[in-house]
Amino acid sequence: MHQADSEPYWNTNVARHPGILRAVPEGCGDALDVGCGDGLLARKLTTRAKRVTGVDRSPEMIARARELSAGQPDLTFVEGDFLTAALPVEGYDFVCSVSTIHHMDFDAALVRMRESLRPGGTLVVVGLAREGSPAEWAATIAAAPVVRITKVLRRARGPEGMPVAEPLMSYGQVRAAARRLLPGVRYRRHVLRRYSLTWTKPDD
Repeated sequence: MHQADSEPYWNTNVARHPGILRAVPEGCGDALDVGCGDGLLARKLTTRAKRVTGVDRSPEMIARARELSAGQPDLTFVEGDFLTAALPVEGYDFVCSVSTIHHMDFDAALVRMRESLRPGGTLVVVGLAREGSPAEWAATIAAAPVVRITKVLRRARGPEGMPVAEPLMSYGQVRAAARRLLPGVRYRRHVLRRYSLTWTKPDD
């Protein structure tokens, strides 16, 4: 890992990185990180994939990612909107996205991620949603003390200048849309106010 990451920051997005890395298929050739920010996850992915591409529409984040990743020829960063950006590889064995999809049109983003995968490839999306039912609010309230304590103990912080946005879709809406667009998708809701979608593209 790059020297600049010798003491990486931690936050509720970084908390999901180990699970994402475990999902990378064996022998992964090309991996794509959608909404890569300063490239922290993309740099970690280089330990699991031969080549890694990160895409983000923030010029500041991409500049930071390139600075922190200097000297890594198999790590490429693209500045642009994922929905329209020209990517350097036609198909990826692994595509991931952390807390980014709520910045985009959900259906369009999920479809492009799906289409960016090679047959047999794996997609992992970690996202934020809003509470849309009493059960969803109850889960959030129950987890709130754990979230607060964890953030304090881990001294949660993130890269300066990271764009933020409030999610518009509820957890239920996310789950329904994902099941429609990704048949067989595995949906999980996590304690630290995140959900995850894990899906493998059929070989046929």
